[in-house]
Amino acid sequence: MAAPETPSSLEQLIAALKREAGSPDKGPPPVDKWNPANCGDIGMEILADGTWKHEGTRITREPLVKLFASILRKDEDGQTYLVTPVEKIVVRVEDAPFVAIRADRVGEGRAQTIVFTTNVGDVVTAGPDHPLRVDRRGEEPRPYVHVRGRLEARVLRAPFYELVEWAEAREGRLGVWSGGVWWELGAA
Repeated sequence: MAAPETPSSLEQLIAALKREAGSPDKGPPPVDKWNPANCGDIGMEILADGTWKHEGTRITREPLVKLFASILRKDEDGQTYLVTPVEKIVVRVEDAPFVAIRADRVGEGRAQTIVFTTNVGDVVTAGPDHPLRVDRRGEEPRPYVHVRGRLEARVLRAPFYELVEWAEAREGRLGVWSGGVWWELGAA
């Protein structure tokens, strides 16, 4: 994916990324305010690589995937659902419902801000409202960034390597600054 023109501000970068991803500025529907009855399981799933499936068949229409992603919600019970004002349908999620396919930064050091773009066009800035975390279970670190509600995006390998490139060592740990917060990535 080609980088947008070099922005002179964070706001310009975010606007350019949203235009490139084709994501509207109005934001996702207010699924957290809807309380429909649970309609059960219709065989919807999201694989670890971000692939959406229905009854085992891959959903290939990108606009449909983006529509479904916009009405996704993870409830307190840990279950993920597609939610409309009148329906709530179970969605099985292998890892995280989204993947962060790109990381961009404005500034350097403590003043830098890192902006992630997901596979479904969400654009989020790592900071207090969108924490960055690294799960250290298993052999490789698995980084995640909060997107909305209880939903996260797993940061893919290439953007994670960019984070490592932008990182600094502190007390034997490697971390990256964004949104005024130092996010630990792992051992230096």
